[in-house]
Amino acid sequence: MHRLFAILCCLAAVVAVRAQDNNQRAEVLLETTEGNIRIQLFNETPIHRDNFLRLVSNHFYDSLLFHRVIKDFMIQTGDPDSRHAEPGVSLGEGDIGYTLEPEFRVPQLFHQRGMVAMAREGDDVNPQRRSSGSHFYIVWGKAFSTKDLETIQQRLDAKGVKITPEMFRVYRQIGGTPHLDGQYTVFGRVVEGLDVVERIQKVFTDDYDRPVDDVRILRAKVISPSDN
Repeated sequence: MHRLFAILCCLAAVVAVRAQDNNQRAEVLLETTEGNIRIQLFNETPIHRDNFLRLVSNHFYDSLLFHRVIKDFMIQTGDPDSRHAEPGVSLGEGDIGYTLEPEFRVPQLFHQRGMVAMAREGDDVNPQRRSSGSHFYIVWGKAFSTKDLETIQQRLDAKGVKITPEMFRVYRQIGGTPHLDGQYTVFGRVVEGLDVVERIQKVFTDDYDRPVDDVRILRAKVISPSDN
């Protein structure tokens, strides 16, 4: 009986440790030409989390450009063709060759400022809304009035997406891109370096939304949540 009790205690301890591990969130540091951006990944989107960690660990994002930047909207990277792209070349068509099953988690995870989401092809060629395997964007957006949000809600109704009172509050006070909710998978958030995102989204761009002066990820690396 004592031996059984000891075994049960050991099992309980293992379960407790695993529960703690499950509550931890992996983090990635993007070292860019404009400064560092620290991203926390959500366990609620394990497919996207694990894919992103694998690409970062394999140095996929090292030397890639933020090839698509739109002021008051978002900054996007992930095109492998951008690594050695000549100035002025249109980018965005390069990809890693696979897509990911969507993991929409609205209203828990939505497009408020600082959120990180995966880009994808449009509904006309991608009705399942599968994510790109490598392209991701960081949300900047803008603050919306209640009237604006009510108009956006009317469009989202057809897609089965509801803006909750908490989402209304965040979009009014903090900002974001609510029209993307339920359309693109949010899988992380910026926990440090939002000022860097702000600087990047303000840079001068060409007709292709590519920054005229390259903004590059020098290195991306997986870090411990305790790292400073």
